[in-house]
Amino acid sequence: MVAMDSTPAVPGQRKKINWSNIAVGATMNMFEVTTLGQPFEVIKTQMASQRGDSMGTALKKVWARGGVLGFYQGLIPWAWIEASTKGGVLLFTAAEIETATTALGVAPSLAGLLGGMGGGIVQAYATMGFCTCMKTAEITRSKMSAQGVAPPSTWKLFGDMWKEGGIRGINKGVNAVALRQMTNWGSRMGFARLAEQGIRKSRGLSDSEKLGTWEKIAASTIGGAAGCWNQPIEVVRVEMQSMAKTTSANRPEKLTVGNTLAYIYKENGIKGLYRGVTPRIGLGIWQTVCMVSFADVVKEYIAGSAAAKK
Repeated sequence: MVAMDSTPAVPGQRKKINWSNIAVGATMNMFEVTTLGQPFEVIKTQMASQRGDSMGTALKKVWARGGVLGFYQGLIPWAWIEASTKGGVLLFTAAEIETATTALGVAPSLAGLLGGMGGGIVQAYATMGFCTCMKTAEITRSKMSAQGVAPPSTWKLFGDMWKEGGIRGINKGVNAVALRQMTNWGSRMGFARLAEQGIRKSRGLSDSEKLGTWEKIAASTIGGAAGCWNQPIEVVRVEMQSMAKTTSANRPEKLTVGNTLAYIYKENGIKGLYRGVTPRIGLGIWQTVCMVSFADVVKEYIAGSAAAKK
């Protein structure tokens, strides 16, 4: 996620792109994933791919893959590549959509929602598809070593996937990623803004008055947690991109979003579609706090420094 300018656009007036926000978005994404983001991602992926694992079992398995470093599988280079690129793509796309829809008379709040959804889709297809696929492959391929088989290196894995399926091979599951990002952004932004409105009303603040840092964090926490309703999409995405072998005869040979969803439901029921939701709530909260609350603080600091130089 990246910080977005929440200032309502004026109908008919084109807003200039603030290029510093692209750098802020990339920096905050790198901070988020390098701190708590990747450990939450690894635990979530472990539980979503091994749907019989409890939280305790998942933690033990991840720890057995390298101790603390086991929780950072897939961080270098794939998570870093993804984090350093998707922020800029998202910000640019969301800003353009917001400007265009506002010019058509759409309400600013709805325009922001549409911008976030559109930005999520574009970032998925432009930068996140192959990175997310490779991150998941990195995390799930370690199960080969548990079976006594030496797993291939990161670049060997990338090369094999490219030879086997070309651009489609390394973007396996990208449709599920796009669906996830679209619903993630729409939900997180929408719920966070609703929470901000609630805080303003409870304190008697107008829409033009700024919230404090802790109030922004509280709103982001609500938005990040509430945005995890789409966990079934994430479980489908993990299954489509997983390198783990399965002996189930019910697993489709060629996976699509639809038949993967049906397969998981048949194998594990409704609970299977929500495996890993607990660590994902933690991930969603941390991402939203970093990319909305913390990023706003950084943006205000940059704006204040620029104003002081004038």
